[in-house]
Parts: sequence; structure tokens; C-alpha cells
Amino acid sequence: MVDNWIEDSQRPLRFLTPEQFDTAAEHVCTDVPRAARSTTAGEVRARLIHHSYESIEAVAVLDGDYLVGLARIEKVMPAPSEALIGDLMDAVPPIVTPTVDQEEVAWWATRHGRGSIAVVDEQDVFLGLIPRWKLLEIMLEEHNEDLARLSGFLGTAALARLASEESVRMRVWHRLPWLAVGLIGTIMAAQMISQFEATLTENVILAFFLPGIVYMADAIGTQSEAIIIRGLSVGVPIRRMVRREVLTGVVVGALLSVMFFLAVLVGWGVRDAALVIGLSLFAASSIASSVALLLPWLLDRFDIDPAFGSGPLATVIQDILSLLIYLVIAVIVLG
Repeated sequence: MVDNWIEDSQRPLRFLTPEQFDTAAEHVCTDVPRAARSTTAGEVRARLIHHSYESIEAVAVLDGDYLVGLARIEKVMPAPSEALIGDLMDAVPPIVTPTVDQEEVAWWATRHGRGSIAVVDEQDVFLGLIPRWKLLEIMLEEHNEDLARLSGFLGTAALARLASEESVRMRVWHRLPWLAVGLIGTIMAAQMISQFEATLTENVILAFFLPGIVYMADAIGTQSEAIIIRGLSVGVPIRRMVRREVLTGVVVGALLSVMFFLAVLVGWGVRDAALVIGLSLFAASSIASSVALLLPWLLDRFDIDPAFGSGPLATVIQDILSLLIYLVIAVIVLG
């Protein structure tokens, strides 16, 4: 046995748990060269000749079971025989834990121009390396998955393909229940408006802008729904979209409310009504984005195609909330 060489005993076959799929744990190579700091380059080369490893892109330099560096094979092979591996190693090697998502591993390696990525457990014990060819496999798999999603063959996009090709009977079956919910919402909205009949009678101008308030909130919500459903279909997590989309709804609502306030004030000269319309539009638009975000996510979590349910359901919820906001603000401002 070569002095200072860390023997890698025959390792059993690894069995992955479902949580380990698509993570660093799935791609780690455990049968790799390992050496102590004091091992010479000549000893490493001698060992490489007599042992077939799963990957020889880098030599893991260990202190016991703990990784202290990686010596790239490009530096080991031409080095003088007496050169110590500890002097040839990268003392700050790229490291990930087994639970890191495979896409993040590939992104990290590409971003920082690294070859092999070391994998260590929670106690920093060295587990193995993810070599270049494994990183290429990850990138190819992720690339093919993204293309398949966009084409409608994987993930939630498969539902979109099914919805596009199903029969008329199934189309009616999938859509009618959600439209029935919309019908119930319409009746509820009519009853709600009747409760504020006196306010609307005394301030007829408010009735002129009822359709506008409802339409603008629906339009903003529809835009948010389209973005969220599109993002979910290609695997973008909702947490990466929610903050920007909600903030966008608030900003758009603020701008529209100012525009409507000025238009009503100049066109009709009724300041209180203009204030009611402006405040209502701001509140309704801000809430519409949140509703449009929440519903597709909830439906997706319950394996219900958001394309069928989120539109009708979000519309009726947004309409009722918009009307309620508009009428309550009218009562508060106008007395």
C-alpha cells in the first residue's frame, strides 16, 4: 500500500430515498481518489495507475474524514514526484450538501467556472464528488425538462395539453361547474348592490362607474393570473413571483386611481365622488393581484388545472370584493 494514501474501501450500492431525487445526493461519485496532505504527487500517480475510479478529475485531500481541499488532476499529473498534494490543492473547494437541488449545483458550478463539486454531509464529512460529466447530465436533464414543459408534455403543462385536445363533452364538464359558481356570485353581487340602493340613488354618478371599477380590477387580476399560470407551467415556484406581482398590482392601482380621480374631478366636478372612485380603484386593484396569485397556486396544489378554475373563480371573487369595497367606501366618504 502506498504511504499516506487513504484507502477507499468497497462501498455498497446506494439506494436513494424519494427526497434525494434531483438533488446532489443522486449524482455524487463516492469512488474517487483520496489522499492526505502529505501524500506526494508521485504516490498519487502510482495509485491511479493501479486502481480504476469512478472519476479521477480531482483528488480529495482529507484530514481524517473531513475535506480540506481538492487537487485537480491537471495540476497533479505534471507536478514533480516529490510535490505534496497539500501544496497542489485548492484550499477553498466548491462544496454542497446532499440535499441541494441538482439545478442549483449545476448553476453554481457554471457560475463560478468549477469542474468537480465536493459533497459533504451536515457534519462536514466528505461523501464524494460530482464530476464534470455528471454536471453535464444535470444540465441536459434540466434543459430537456424545461423544453418538455414548454411543449406540454411534463408537469403541470401536461394538463394544458390535455385541455387542448379533449372532447366537447369533457370541455363542458370541466368548465360548467366553475361557471355555475360565477352565476351564484352574480346573484350575490346583485343582492349586495340592492343593499346600497339608497346611496346609489342619492349619488347617481357612482352607478356610472360601477362597471369601470369591476372591469379594471378584473383586468389587473387577469394579467396576474396569466403570468402565474405561465410561470407554474414551466416550473417557476410561486414564491419567486408573489412579491413582485403584488407590488405591481399596488403600483398599477395607485396610478390608475390618480388618473380616475383627476378624470372624474375635471369631467364631472364632483370631488367626493371622485375620491370614492379613486380610493375604490386603488383598493380593488391591489386586492385583485393577490386573489389572482392565490387561486392558481391553491388549485395547482390540489392538482386541479388552474386554466379551468382560476379564471371564473377569481372573477367572481374579485367582482364581489370590488363592489363591496366601492360601496363601503361610498358610504364612509359620502355619509
